[in-house]
Amino acid sequence: MRDLVTGMRYLGKGQRWVARHGRWWGFGLIPALIALVLYAGVLTALAIWSGDIAAWATPFADDWGSPWQGLLRGVFVALLFAGGLMLSVLTFTAVTLLIGDPFYESLSEKVEESEGLCPPGTDRPLWQEIWIALRDSVHVLLRAAGFGILLFLLGFVPFIGQTVIPAIGFCVSGFFLAVELTSVAMQRRDIPVRERLRMMRGRKGLAVGFGTPLVLLFLIPFIAVVLMPGAVAGATLLVRDLVADEEEPPAADPAGAPYGQPAPQAGFGPAPGHLPPHSGRAPRQSPPAPHPQPGPGSSAGRPPTGW
Repeated sequence: MRDLVTGMRYLGKGQRWVARHGRWWGFGLIPALIALVLYAGVLTALAIWSGDIAAWATPFADDWGSPWQGLLRGVFVALLFAGGLMLSVLTFTAVTLLIGDPFYESLSEKVEESEGLCPPGTDRPLWQEIWIALRDSVHVLLRAAGFGILLFLLGFVPFIGQTVIPAIGFCVSGFFLAVELTSVAMQRRDIPVRERLRMMRGRKGLAVGFGTPLVLLFLIPFIAVVLMPGAVAGATLLVRDLVADEEEPPAADPAGAPYGQPAPQAGFGPAPGHLPPHSGRAPRQSPPAPHPQPGPGSSAGRPPTGW
């Protein structure tokens, strides 16, 4: 729960950052607007042809009577369009990041500079950066598609498929959306995609808390365009703290020992101030050591020379 709230806070921090830097907010709108036009056309075509797709996918129901045929194909159309919307949310971010790679790279660098330190980057040519971003996005989307197919099939389970499964689907979409949005700052640090997924899986609550509200908001027309620059800014702030947590060494006290462990003591026996409790009896006194007797030729008892 704590990570969920922290993820939401990073989303709010990113939106506040672009609100204070209006020029960068407008700069980040350009690739999102281009992607919005493309996706509006695709979703419109899906809505028009979804009935024909449902009939093609369920030929076994051609001879079914009313209302079962209409009910089955109506559920299929609803799930198909819902799946298309979720897939569009995931791929919208990936496509927008690909279209606007130079835009969002500059925006992310500006966010890091405003926080006091920006990693130098990898100095790769632009075409290579775009190719790596495309390859990594395909890797992430294939994983997301696997979960999407499973959730789509579970959607036909009565009651659970219409209540629990959609909620799980939003959380899964939010996780992968967070992975996509953090790719700009992660790629600057030359962190490979498998390592990014490992880091985000280690903080699932953080990723879900950041990405799931965006998934829900991106379902509202035009909101994705407005929020995209702030989402990139918030993801950059999230990566800064996530990487710092991964690299932070164990704390140590001034004596050089990690906190929670006693500092090494010189010599033998317990440290001063930490003597073991006695049993209530008087401590045993050791007999005094015998005084050594001077032997022949020894200098004991003579005055020191040089007086």
